[in-house]
Formats: sequence, structure tokens, C-alpha cells
Amino acid sequence: MKTIGLLGGMSWESSMQYYKEINEYTNNILGSQNNAKSVMVTVNFDEIEKLQHQNKWSEACDILIKACKDLQNANADFIVICTNTMHKLLPDIKPYIDIPFLHIADATANEINKQNIKKVLLLGTKFTMSEDFYKDVLIGQNIEVVVPNENDMDTIHSIIYDELCLGSIKESSKQIYLDIINKQSNIGGVILGCTEIGMLINQNDLDMKVFDTTKIHSNSAVQLALKS
Repeated sequence: MKTIGLLGGMSWESSMQYYKEINEYTNNILGSQNNAKSVMVTVNFDEIEKLQHQNKWSEACDILIKACKDLQNANADFIVICTNTMHKLLPDIKPYIDIPFLHIADATANEINKQNIKKVLLLGTKFTMSEDFYKDVLIGQNIEVVVPNENDMDTIHSIIYDELCLGSIKESSKQIYLDIINKQSNIGGVILGCTEIGMLINQNDLDMKVFDTTKIHSNSAVQLALKS
């Protein structure tokens, strides 16, 4: 069994979900008293969040590079960045790290293609929805990606940072998300492209296929860790 390196704290709410999902899935596969071998380094999300919104991505990158080096030095075999948005910086982080990364968008694209779905709605932070770093991975695997309009992006983004990252789960916000999803036409599924959104909505809330990136990424990490 390989050791999974978890880069968490963005936010700790979703990092907790990663740890739970990874160990439950490992035990489902192996049974008995088995759990995953892992090491986690968490950053302080208050620092990261401020740098994101000040457009100081280089400074944020320096923090993540140090955290990844700590994972590498702790003998992790590969790294899972427990957030969607900060994969924006992965091309800048990789040159400093000698062990591989499991990209959340690659894992998600693989799951979408398994379901033979060709067009999806992407929800996430405004960084993830409006920029190309995430969408390009999906498009590269022949998946058409649509995003909400500008006002809806702002609403989704605000709920993530002002509520979900703080552990606040509101029924009113859930309904807002569902209304935004149901506005879309001719989509085969929706990507919960922020690791906190799965705290708010899940497959039981929608008729279409829901791709929860936290679960997909976690399960893909287990599969990689158990691969001989």
C-alpha cells in the first residue's frame, strides 16, 4: 500500500471529508481493520484565501510548495491537493517536487467519461469557473463544459467562502444552488468543482448525474495507493 500525501486546510472542512472518504473506501475494499496509509500537511486557509482575493498567487504558491516538500520529506508516495481551485498553481509547484500528483480534474474527467456523459455544468469558486486551468483538462478529454452566468458565479463563490468553508450549511443556499443548476439545458451532469459543495448538495437532490469531486478524488487516491 502506497502512502497518500494529503495537502489540506483549504478548507479544513473539506479536508476532513477527504480523510473520512479515503479511509472508508480503503476499508470497504480491504475489510478487517484496514485503513489508508497517509500523511497530511494543512495550511492556514485564512492566509491562502486572502492571497487568492488579492491576486497574489505567487505568494500562495510559495506556501503550497513548502507544504508539498513537507509531504515529500514525510515519505508520501504521491500528493493529493485537497481542493479544486489551487490546482491552478500545480504547473508552478511541480518543478519543485519529485513525487507525482493526482490531479482532481483528471480524476473527475475519467469518471465523467465512464458515465459516457458529454456535456456538464461546472460549479466551483469563481476562479475555477471563470478561468481555463480546470476546464481545459476536461475539454482535453472530450467533455463539453458550461458554467453559470456572471451573477450566478458570484453567488456560488460567496456561498462557498462565506458559508461552506466555515461549516455553515443553509437550506436557503442549497435551494439557490439547485435553482442555478436547473436553469441549465441539455447537460448530462453537474460537477461539484469545489470540495465543499458536496456538504450542501448530493446525488439525492438532482435527477442528473452529480460528480462530487471530493469523493472522486479521494476514491482515485485509494485506487492509486492500492495499485501494485
